[in-house]
Amino acid sequence: MSELTGRKLISVQEHLRDQVANALRAALIAGDLQPGVVYSAPSLAAEYGVSATPVREAMLDLAREGMVEAVRNKGFRVTELSERDLDEYTEIRSLVEIPTVGRVTLTASRGQLEALRPVAEEIVAAARRGDLIGYLESDRRFHLDLLALAGNARLVETVAELRKRSRLYGLADLSHEGALVASAQEHTALLDLMIAGDAEGAEDLMRRHLAHVRTLWAARKQQAGRVSPPRRPGAR
Repeated sequence: MSELTGRKLISVQEHLRDQVANALRAALIAGDLQPGVVYSAPSLAAEYGVSATPVREAMLDLAREGMVEAVRNKGFRVTELSERDLDEYTEIRSLVEIPTVGRVTLTASRGQLEALRPVAEEIVAAARRGDLIGYLESDRRFHLDLLALAGNARLVETVAELRKRSRLYGLADLSHEGALVASAQEHTALLDLMIAGDAEGAEDLMRRHLAHVRTLWAARKQQAGRVSPPRRPGAR
């Protein structure tokens, strides 16, 4: 059995495909599955204690999200974003999310905005305890629920897809250093500005928040470049 972080046996009584997909996402975020490396479904299945079928199905789900790609007769390769890829995703998110936040500030009710505060606080709590999966899930809910207040379902779908394709990989080291906490706290600060009716201030903070997320990703890339990652079981 592999000693990869966070890997656990999966109960066959529950929804294996979803469980395996979530476990693989966790391994990606923690850096246990490395970009550019090909992993075979049978090897991963042995590590998770399941058959190869739910692993293949889960990998196909992740392939549709752009997180892995199929390699004929070998398995699945973890995709790696280039600096240009992430810059382009960040630019599109900025073009969509910054003005939308300003508009929502002027149109949403105080009650609608306050309803997002528990989620914003969940993001901070997850960052402080180093729960990367919890952090990203709460962060996703916050941003998408906030954008939903604009009343444009297609806009929300577009941002959700961009978030999947620019997902932050290997944040464990930065989490241990406390770098995620400052980014997490920007969510509650954003809510405060919006509730106060400060659309300009909210747009400015959203601009800085997206830049902050981009900086975190770049820092992780630099760390990965300085230290060669160990070869993981299941890789070919």
